[in-house]
Amino acid sequence: MALGHPKGLFPLFFTEMWERLAFYTMVGILLLYTTDAETGGLGLPDAQGNEIYGLYLAFVYFTPFLGGMIADRFLGYRRSVAVGGVLMATGLFMMGMPGFTYFVAGLTALVIGNGFFKPNISVMVGNLYEPGDPKRDSGFNIFYMGINVGALVATLIAAPIARNTLGWGWTFRIAGIGVLLAVVILATQWRGLARADRQPEQDPDDTSFSDIMLKIIGPAFVVGGLGYWAASAAEFTLIRPAVCGFLAGMLPVIFFFVRMGLTAREDERPGLLALLPIYIAGGAFFMILHLNGSAMTQWARDYTDRQADGAASALTAVLPGVQHYALPSYYTNAGEDVPLPDPRTLGVVASSEVANMYGQQKMDAAAVDVVAALDGIEVRQIKKDEVVDDEWSNLATAVYGKDQNGKSIVTVSETQDAHGAPVISVSIPDGATPDRDVVFLREVDGKKIAVFVIDQQAYQDVYAGYEKRFGHTPKLLPPGEFMAVINPEVYQSWNPFWVIFLTPVVVAFFQWRLGRGSPIPTARKLLYGMMLTTAALLLMSLAGLFSNDGTDKVSGLWLMSFYMLVTFGELCLSPMGLSLVTKLSPKRLVGLTMGGWFMATAFGNNFSGFFGGIQHLMSPVSFFLLLAGLSGLVALFIFAVLPKLNTAITRYGA
Repeated sequence: MALGHPKGLFPLFFTEMWERLAFYTMVGILLLYTTDAETGGLGLPDAQGNEIYGLYLAFVYFTPFLGGMIADRFLGYRRSVAVGGVLMATGLFMMGMPGFTYFVAGLTALVIGNGFFKPNISVMVGNLYEPGDPKRDSGFNIFYMGINVGALVATLIAAPIARNTLGWGWTFRIAGIGVLLAVVILATQWRGLARADRQPEQDPDDTSFSDIMLKIIGPAFVVGGLGYWAASAAEFTLIRPAVCGFLAGMLPVIFFFVRMGLTAREDERPGLLALLPIYIAGGAFFMILHLNGSAMTQWARDYTDRQADGAASALTAVLPGVQHYALPSYYTNAGEDVPLPDPRTLGVVASSEVANMYGQQKMDAAAVDVVAALDGIEVRQIKKDEVVDDEWSNLATAVYGKDQNGKSIVTVSETQDAHGAPVISVSIPDGATPDRDVVFLREVDGKKIAVFVIDQQAYQDVYAGYEKRFGHTPKLLPPGEFMAVINPEVYQSWNPFWVIFLTPVVVAFFQWRLGRGSPIPTARKLLYGMMLTTAALLLMSLAGLFSNDGTDKVSGLWLMSFYMLVTFGELCLSPMGLSLVTKLSPKRLVGLTMGGWFMATAFGNNFSGFFGGIQHLMSPVSFFLLLAGLSGLVALFIFAVLPKLNTAITRYGA
């Protein structure tokens, strides 16, 4: 024992911590990377970026359905976690390579690896404790803190600093190194974690693995494919075909878990049926929580005043890497007192394609010539290992050459966003390397400054838009300077911060109630979790009012308060859900039922991406009221089934 808990808890704590650092690095930057068109991202429309984010999170939590079953029946838990870690690290290193194919292949490996890793390390925590051990719930709370230490490091340090200094590619690689550290910790504690493992076994009464593949997974892919085809044929604009396909594919899986409870042995049936409302609560909650990487990150990016001054200056003094230039898109709804860049700091081109090639850092020689033709522009090539002014290097761009036929390898495509505005994406062949890096310079008042390239429309949105809103010309920054702002993904760090800060408070409160002889029933904790989540969404609808429906930026304190309320809900719901799954399930099915918990999370996560994709189609007030209504309905459902839940929990000593 260590601090009253089994010694294996703390190796699992640190294993999970490093893996979660990688996971939350992905949650923090995936949407930003796919939609970024100013600092070298993929430049995809917001709807497509949200679709990728939602599908990634959905499959990350769907694959534990299979990973838990494989661990139960074939591999055991330790080996499954090790295999998952290696696959995840491989996927992250692939994503760090240039080319969209590597990006997709890396995401796929990451998803499969997570299926082996995530459910089984949670089961190992539960296996450390004897049935009925009252310390199990607090053990899961401690384990949950490990998750959030990794999340805090990811959102506050790893993601923003890596992408600000080393670029997007190295951010993925650093996350991969974190997963490798998790695998190393697991390997060094292999023998000591034997008690958390068990030999794989199969019960004759269980559905065979082949039957599950034929009757569940096979139908899921068939129904999902039909859903994708039907949505494509109907040309849905609100719900993208991939989202429809995933949701349709989940129907056979939902049917499996409902049928498993209804047809189980009499002594197992109440516990398995009691898992169903727990799954519903978990899916609904994580639909809201994982808006952190979609809708809430977009809120931070587009509607939050992120100036690196005032209270924020304390953070930037300690962690200067969390701030970045406020590039032109930031100023379109900034306040009247916010100074704009000097127009001479910008290189304004007529071609949106050229501006996007610069912003996505994939230019060709012809695009460089267009910028070079602007008044006073000098093209400076940055040689490898050359030390140059930081303000120059931060605004440099990669230039790619031609193929064997003398044609540029840079490809430009145009689509439309949710409002019908053109979105330009720039791509290069997989594995292509740039011929050189260049920076565009202009001499102003005897000093050479680096120039940021934008198109004429973006220029008008910033300067003419300011004069239209406020009726006078703006105050300007000195030539060559941009205002410093906090990276939008940094605001996600409020969630793990509050988890770490509030976990001792919540645990102490529950222990205090227990000591008084009036403990809060576990099922009621689930209800409180959904009620607090609903309150957090109502708070954000109020923030929408103060933002004048998104036309003005508002304080980051709204996000801080939102995450505080959501975190209180999370501490009531998520650890209790994980704990109940291990208590209410037959021991031989714990891996599978834990996969069911993550399947429910997958269902909710797909909606996280969906709601992030439609966020700009609604006013902020309407958007958050809609989500609050959905969350409130789930809270009412949990309230209605509380008596049955409490009966099942009492019966199994949970």
